[in-house]
Amino acid sequence: MSGIAHQLNRVLEVWRPRTEPDGLGGQRTALALVGTVRAKVDQPSAGDRALAAQSGSRHTHTVYLLPGADVARHDELRGAGQRLTVHSVIAPSRPDYRRADCELTQTEGEPAWPSSP
Repeated sequence: MSGIAHQLNRVLEVWRPRTEPDGLGGQRTALALVGTVRAKVDQPSAGDRALAAQSGSRHTHTVYLLPGADVARHDELRGAGQRLTVHSVIAPSRPDYRRADCELTQTEGEPAWPSSP
């Protein structure tokens, strides 16, 4: 197992956009659960946030994953009361892990952080 495995302290659901017929001759896109991944969720550095802002993207959370994790751009990662939209997935030069740059998505009235059990 990868050297990062012991740091992956969360399990997140992976929801992926799927296009399906809408029954009226068109199509609609819906999120479908495609699996789960082990992950570590961190806040990005100020430099990472600035770099994302330069490209017009919002980067509120960095998610670290095992190298073979099935996570792609536009996926939604869900767990512990959070929904994170994946903006990019990066494989660093050392194939010990993958990194997903994400944005926390909240709905009206939803707390920013999950409540304690």
